Amino acid sequence: MNPQTIARVTGVLFLITFATSIPPFVYHYVPVLDDPRYIVGGGGADTRVLTGAFLELILIIANIGTTVVLWPVLKRVNEILALGYVTARVVECVFIAVGILSVLTVVTLRQEAAGADAGSLLTAGQSLVALKDWTFQLGPGFFVGVGNGLMLGYLMYTSRLVPRAMAVLGLIGGPLIIASGVGVLFGVIEAGGVVQLLATIPEFFWELFVLGIWLIVRGFNPSAVTRLQRELQ
Repeated sequence: MNPQTIARVTGVLFLITFATSIPPFVYHYVPVLDDPRYIVGGGGADTRVLTGAFLELILIIANIGTTVVLWPVLKRVNEILALGYVTARVVECVFIAVGILSVLTVVTLRQEAAGADAGSLLTAGQSLVALKDWTFQLGPGFFVGVGNGLMLGYLMYTSRLVPRAMAVLGLIGGPLIIASGVGVLFGVIEAGGVVQLLATIPEFFWELFVLGIWLIVRGFNPSAVTRLQRELQ
């Protein structure tokens, strides 16, 4: 593929990750995550929750797509780091997949465990919701900083495929995501609190405006592409 085509396809895939990751978090999963008694409720918002699970399946495809599409270019910059980026993205997707399974299990128990002991169901539901919360904290809340932030930011910075001033967002956002994730893990900061929210801002702009919009509108820096191609000759 033409490198500029790779850039624009990558940008589209990153925009898809935003379109499929935010709605489940702010809308589709809310009945399960915010209502401990959802699992024993008579009439739940199952279709709403299942739609969120479907969106996250698309998210996984888009996440993997970003690594597959970028691989031919990134390996010319640094093959080891490029492989590390692919691996970090896959690990992130594994956490997302486990989170999907936990939510789907809540829906299945609500539908098929009628007549079961309510206390046992509530305990199971709370455990599954806790699992979902941790998959978010360790996947998008930690490994995103390792892969999309540090590794991809460094690859873009050293290659100059995007303006270096923009790539710095990834180099700043990555460590902030990692630090906030570790802080949540050890109970130093509140999960989903103001501190963690502020820590995600540079990474948010890095992924949305640089890896998404910028790559679609402007593509890769032509001189950087030419240099990479010349170094292989």
